[in-house]
Amino acid sequence: MAAKYDVDEYYLEQVLIPDDSDDEYKYEEVTVEDELSVTQGEEDLETAVKAFRDRFDATECATPRVTSAKLPVSTIHEVVDDFLRNYLLKMGLVRTLDCFQTEWFEMLQKGLLKTDHTEFVPDAYTHNQLLDNKLKNVQKERDSYKQAAFEAGETIVKLQRERDFHRMQHKRVLQEKNRLIEDLRKLKKHHASYEPALRQLNEKYQTALKQKMLVSLERDRAVSQVQNTDGSLRISHSCPGTQTTTTVGEKILKKIPPCDSARHPKDSEFPASTRVNPYLPQIKTLSSLNNKSSNFSLSKSFKAHTMAVSFLALHPRKMIVASSSDDQLWRLWGIPSGEMVMTGEGHTDWLSSCSFHPSGGLLGTTSGDTTVKIWDFAQGRCVLSLEGHIHATWSCSFHSCGDFVASCSMDNTAKIWDLNSERCRCTLRGHVDSVNSIYFLPYSNILLTCSADKTLSLWDARAGLCAQTFYGHKHSCNHATFNAMGDTIASCDSFGVVKLWDVRNVSAMVTMDTGPHPSNQVAFSPTGRMLAVASNDGFVKMVEIASLHVSSLKGHEVAVQSVIFDHKGEYLLSAGSDGAVLVWAQQ
Repeated sequence: MAAKYDVDEYYLEQVLIPDDSDDEYKYEEVTVEDELSVTQGEEDLETAVKAFRDRFDATECATPRVTSAKLPVSTIHEVVDDFLRNYLLKMGLVRTLDCFQTEWFEMLQKGLLKTDHTEFVPDAYTHNQLLDNKLKNVQKERDSYKQAAFEAGETIVKLQRERDFHRMQHKRVLQEKNRLIEDLRKLKKHHASYEPALRQLNEKYQTALKQKMLVSLERDRAVSQVQNTDGSLRISHSCPGTQTTTTVGEKILKKIPPCDSARHPKDSEFPASTRVNPYLPQIKTLSSLNNKSSNFSLSKSFKAHTMAVSFLALHPRKMIVASSSDDQLWRLWGIPSGEMVMTGEGHTDWLSSCSFHPSGGLLGTTSGDTTVKIWDFAQGRCVLSLEGHIHATWSCSFHSCGDFVASCSMDNTAKIWDLNSERCRCTLRGHVDSVNSIYFLPYSNILLTCSADKTLSLWDARAGLCAQTFYGHKHSCNHATFNAMGDTIASCDSFGVVKLWDVRNVSAMVTMDTGPHPSNQVAFSPTGRMLAVASNDGFVKMVEIASLHVSSLKGHEVAVQSVIFDHKGEYLLSAGSDGAVLVWAQQ
């Protein structure tokens, strides 16, 4: 099939060859032909162009035309028959394509097909197809952009709604903040107006408290004088003229109000102070036979209370331990099994400590409700509630005879109660800050107290007088106790300092620093060889008295509030603020 090619015409307009060319080629001089010459009078552009064209036409007929090698190659256009085949194949018209090709080749073989008349597909059609494809692609892109724009619009609307919501919330919070600031300003102003009245009331309260203490002292002194007068009147009853004096004494007694020291028909008598601890030989025997190591390991733990356990107390004869807690309950536990035996409820505030009666059938408890309660295990209830302290009571301790119980309080005093007459027999005044612990030396009338005023005191329970005071602690004393022999006192304070005191010399023997966390309680082992310290850092510190070696037992997650040994020193019990009681067995 023939094809046509279009060739563009080119001609040389002007070439300048400088005279000073560096190449060594020898150029021939070309003379100007006469045919191209133009007379001088007719020299213009149109005449020159016409003469050049006439000359070029004459030479083209004489010599063959030579094309330049640098002529651009034109694009071969698609013929109609190929276009039809491609179109039918693209559209899937296979049978139509077969019919077309069969008829085309038959006519071509027979010479009936005139290929000279076959034309090319116009460029406009091809260009239209390209534009159509490009248009489809652009439309797809447009649709995708529309979808993206629609989603972006929805996102913008959602963000605008969230922005508006947060703006409203921010405005509301600002309004509440401004309202709270205004309320705080008013409260501060209101509080400032009440400060003088509060200061005045506080001063009045302190003055009234001092006056009350002075009145109590004067009352005690007056009662003692009346008692002495009454005694002398009774002795001289048989003498002449005593009838009038007795009458005067009775009038004086009637005018003085009832007080702690006044006699009561049911008052108990303190035993003689010459009594000896009957268990001292057994303690010495136990100390000589006990050759076990001083190491303890965790044997059992159990959840005793839902809140912090404040104190542990050991039964006088049985392996039973009483626990008091901030949940206002006290409970009895079998040791070492950890089985609960009994529980009691009756206080209206947290319990601070507990103590067994020497008979083992009663339990004394102290509480933040300012009372001391006595519980009877046989009846399963509170049989006596002692009221007299004006602040929370911290601790209590029974006398070995069982007729008296001593308590200490945050009101800076300690009291001795008579269980038979159910009244306060004596109030011990001497500490100038909260009295944190109190303890009767077994089988004696000596009472030990420690206070937040950094001192320890020994009291004569019969006379209600302070016999000795121990100075040495630099911080508040939290607990103090005797050893089994009664010749050594151990005390601890709020900075973890533990001291051992010689009772006979009234002096400190040893000072140990187990801090900086506070020490809450100390306990001697039955043999007196070991000292257990309940520390606020969650450890039970074990101190060997002979070597002063300190070791730690880790079991509690929080502060340890109380520690206690069993009767033979084989078990150590500890209780903490986590409400758990841990049993440590001697190895």
